[in-house]
Amino acid sequence: MNNTFWNLLFIGDVVAQAGCDKLKAALPALKREKQIDICIANGENSAQGNGMTPDSAEQLFSAGVDFITGGNHTFRRREIYDYLDNSLSVCRPANYKSDCPGRGFAVLDKGFVRVGVVNVLGTVYLEPLRNPFDCVDEAIAALSDEADFIVVDFHAEATSEKLAMGYYLDGRVAAVVGTHTHVQTADAQILENGTAYITDLGMTGPKRSVLGVTPELAIEKMRTQMPVRFQNPPGECCLQGLLVQIDKRTRRAVSVEPISL
Repeated sequence: MNNTFWNLLFIGDVVAQAGCDKLKAALPALKREKQIDICIANGENSAQGNGMTPDSAEQLFSAGVDFITGGNHTFRRREIYDYLDNSLSVCRPANYKSDCPGRGFAVLDKGFVRVGVVNVLGTVYLEPLRNPFDCVDEAIAALSDEADFIVVDFHAEATSEKLAMGYYLDGRVAAVVGTHTHVQTADAQILENGTAYITDLGMTGPKRSVLGVTPELAIEKMRTQMPVRFQNPPGECCLQGLLVQIDKRTRRAVSVEPISL
């Protein structure tokens, strides 16, 4: 373990069994190579088809993930509801109602560091939930005395909303990472007040796909405008994310490195 920095790896949306298998195959070596201290993955699509199940979540943990965040498909599978309530290492978006299963933020306690993790859903082109900026403010206030630093997974559609959130939180959290669109963006950076930022981490799942969906099925849906049952294709997979180095003294990001295997 480095005495000066914490190495934090965010992994982009894990898609289906193929994404889980890729994670199990590639993550252990990546963690050793990059000397990863903390690993967080978005798992809202880790079940075959879509959504998340207890089995797919456990597969992520067995691969070496420390904490799982969610998104707009978190509640797609009802069998995950009790798991969300009982697990302290899984979050769903904070702007769902408080009586929904699970929690919107939590502290990941690794013993040597306590990481506040916030999961929030964008509302531009997505569901009309509570304002994500208000939700993040509430989460930061609740976590500020409990965590050494805070990170935010902003699961959102619009680039503008993600960028706005990054600037809004600059200097208040160690990192703001975008998820949901499954395409890794080329804007990984450290904002002027020390917050790491990327508009989208990318995806861990099938390379020959449309955001994890068999291309022919996505094309059929778009060309015919008729309902189509999506499937996740087999084949070669990628693993994408962002490595953030956080200064132990300032609790701010000092370097970012996009990961794409």
